Amino acid sequence: MQLVKTRLDRDARRELILDVAQEVFLEEGFANASMSTIAARLGGSKGTLYNYFKSKDDLFIAYVERRCLWQQDEVLALKPGEAPAQALQRIARSFLAHVVNETTVRNFRLIVAEAERTPQIGRMFYEAGPQRGTERLAEFLVSLDAAGALDLEDDPLGAAQHFLGLVQSPTFKGRLCNAIADLTGRQIDEEAARGVRAFLRAYGPRT
Repeated sequence: MQLVKTRLDRDARRELILDVAQEVFLEEGFANASMSTIAARLGGSKGTLYNYFKSKDDLFIAYVERRCLWQQDEVLALKPGEAPAQALQRIARSFLAHVVNETTVRNFRLIVAEAERTPQIGRMFYEAGPQRGTERLAEFLVSLDAAGALDLEDDPLGAAQHFLGLVQSPTFKGRLCNAIADLTGRQIDEEAARGVRAFLRAYGPRT
């Protein structure tokens, strides 16, 4: 039991470090953020920090990986009594709400900026986040195709890419460039519904 408790305590401490690191990275950017600043905000020493992460790069990579895992917590499956179109609307709304969220946008800016200096960080983020998320969506769309609710024309990955593009294209770049304000719940609903309608016109079952 003591070993389990020790492991849980260590995991909780690691999560706290990542929480604080996120705050510092977002406030100061990767280049200006320091292990000393993170340690001071934690109320500990740099030595304690290095017990968990060998370098600032390792800490940043762990932070990016955690952001990707959070993004993929959505359940891509039909809920009891839910029609396929309703499921697509639910997924589209959840995806768009996440993508245009202020924290997500700030994280994306930070990761893209750092990717030029450290390409492996950008590659790791892409593979664990956008790429894997699109693949998971494609798997879900295949199940709808098999049920006769969609016609993917033997290209589920392409269909998933089109779905996400239709949902995010009208607003994501504006949010990324800080050119438009955060969307209201109503705007998210409307944009998600518009994307789903266009997707179903392209990939709905052939009559």
